[in-house]
Amino acid sequence: MENLIEISRHLLGMPVVASKHGPDVDKLVVMVHWLMASLFIGWFAYFILALLKFNNKANPKADYVGIKGHASSYLEAVVAIIEGVLLLGFAVPLWAASVDNFPKESESTNIRIVAQQFGWNAFYPGKDGKFGAQKPELVSTDNPWGFVKDDEAGKDDFYSYNEIHVPVNKPVLINLTSKDVIHDFKVIAMRVTQDAIPGLRIPIHFTPVKTGVYQINCAQLCGNGHSTMSAGRLRVDTQEDYDAWVATKSKSGGKPASLE
Repeated sequence: MENLIEISRHLLGMPVVASKHGPDVDKLVVMVHWLMASLFIGWFAYFILALLKFNNKANPKADYVGIKGHASSYLEAVVAIIEGVLLLGFAVPLWAASVDNFPKESESTNIRIVAQQFGWNAFYPGKDGKFGAQKPELVSTDNPWGFVKDDEAGKDDFYSYNEIHVPVNKPVLINLTSKDVIHDFKVIAMRVTQDAIPGLRIPIHFTPVKTGVYQINCAQLCGNGHSTMSAGRLRVDTQEDYDAWVATKSKSGGKPASLE
């Protein structure tokens, strides 16, 4: 079964998968494609059969009784059962595992991502693991994110634009929102897609299992510069490289409250 899935992935030209849950997503996609291919072949064969068997020469006189057998009903029942198995046996458990089994914050790489026209703002909590407080009434030209500047928890927070770093083999917990319009955070290699909605902070998670650089796409049309949001990059580092990057960002004193 696994070999058939892998062969099917190559035949479909599916992109690289780099997350822990990604193979399960691909397995569902492959099975749905096999079902659709079977239905296409079956319906096309029936179309040819109907042309040959029920043409004017073979049936000069119309038959108003119609089909008497139940083969078509049985086939429809089989298709419905297969669809039910895919839905209840694969899709629902996959979705349930994603929404129910969120990793603990203490065991995850915690990031707040704010989408905007036209890029991705990533905020990290620093060494203390705590984000600085934010208040909507503090939003201003010199404090666009509304951070409480004298909050001790935010002193070591740092920021990155269009470049998100995470360590490999460790759960990533992202709280996603938008600064302006609806965007959609999509990393194909991680098999994650989630709308970024103004006024809502939506949690998503995944566990990267391969180091590398992966493109971030916006899967929601968000304005004239929509395509430029694909400039975002998710960089999966080794733990050592990630720690070095965090140290560099922390030393630079990046204070999100002062950023544009």
